[in-house]
Amino acid sequence: MKIGIVCYPTFGGSGVVATELGLELSKRGHEIHFITYSQPVRLELLSNNVHFHEVHVPEYPLFLYQPYELALSSKLVDMVKLHGLQLLHVHYAIPHAYAAYMAQQMLYDEGIIVPIVTTLHGTDITLVGSHPFYKPAVAFSINKSDAVTSVSESLKKDTMRLFDIKKDIHVVPNFIDLEKHLHNFTDCQREMMADDEERIVTHISNMREVKQIPDVIKIFYNIQKELPAKLMMVGEGPEKEGAERMVEELGIKDKVVFFGNSHEIDRILCFSDLFLLPSQTESFGLAALEAMASSVPVISSNTGGLPEVNEDGYSGYLSDVNDVNEMSANAIHILKDPEVLNTFKANAKAQSQKFDLHSVVPMYERIYEETLEKLSVIN
Repeated sequence: MKIGIVCYPTFGGSGVVATELGLELSKRGHEIHFITYSQPVRLELLSNNVHFHEVHVPEYPLFLYQPYELALSSKLVDMVKLHGLQLLHVHYAIPHAYAAYMAQQMLYDEGIIVPIVTTLHGTDITLVGSHPFYKPAVAFSINKSDAVTSVSESLKKDTMRLFDIKKDIHVVPNFIDLEKHLHNFTDCQREMMADDEERIVTHISNMREVKQIPDVIKIFYNIQKELPAKLMMVGEGPEKEGAERMVEELGIKDKVVFFGNSHEIDRILCFSDLFLLPSQTESFGLAALEAMASSVPVISSNTGGLPEVNEDGYSGYLSDVNDVNEMSANAIHILKDPEVLNTFKANAKAQSQKFDLHSVVPMYERIYEETLEKLSVIN
């Protein structure tokens, strides 16, 4: 199949999943065309089966905000005609499904029929989509898609609750390339980041308010009072500056490392002992899954799709949002006893096996095939 993939080309979970999906599909013989405003961060290699097409947005003084949706729709039309794309897989309802529908209608007028598969990732539904300004457009985009998927059962329920949805929503979980977490490289040296007796705690996110960054700091503060530990903070975002101030005020600046965005997540996770994700909400929790694939147990909130990923008492622990005391106690329980820590590490790795990309990507292929087949019958 010739498939166009539209996503945000950033460090966020949706962009990572879309990129990894496209790369795996290309290995399975499909021709993949990424169509977005810059090259996705995880898209390292282009090949005969993987292509990138940049969406340029011309600047006009007339517009206060440049119309990306219009530029994307036009680019999709051009790419479908130029490369004979058979299907568009868009990640995020707004603006991508909305733009894809406009492209679909323009192509239809020229006798070209291209189905749209829309994957809902979370904030397009729970934050942006539920805002009164965008709600009608989100519902319209979902209902006009030829197939719709959601990354968790929790997100599917939220979507059905918040919108008047007339389409079936298929739950296809996020996935992990377990081979990338085998840590075959030889320079995974703990002593680069911490002393032998110190436990290494990690948090990775885009550091927005929803990630509860102050809670991450508070939990670690409680941990380091009980045992030697270091905290690795990976990512950039509006909460980072406040986190740096908080660390200084608590007197633990020498125990916390702020990395910023990193292309070496696997190397950071390979020497981690525990992962913290106390978010207000997570549609899935891809960062937690990546940690577990590296044998890192997870302390997380019990919100959204996290209970579908992190099994309480097995791969880590789940707690109510803002329950810093319970999260701290659970973290210390895991970290204090080497035998307990090793058990949780093994369990985390085992839990991640359920989300292996070789099991999940065929689910998308079946949806593509069924969508194309259904469309051919109709026409």
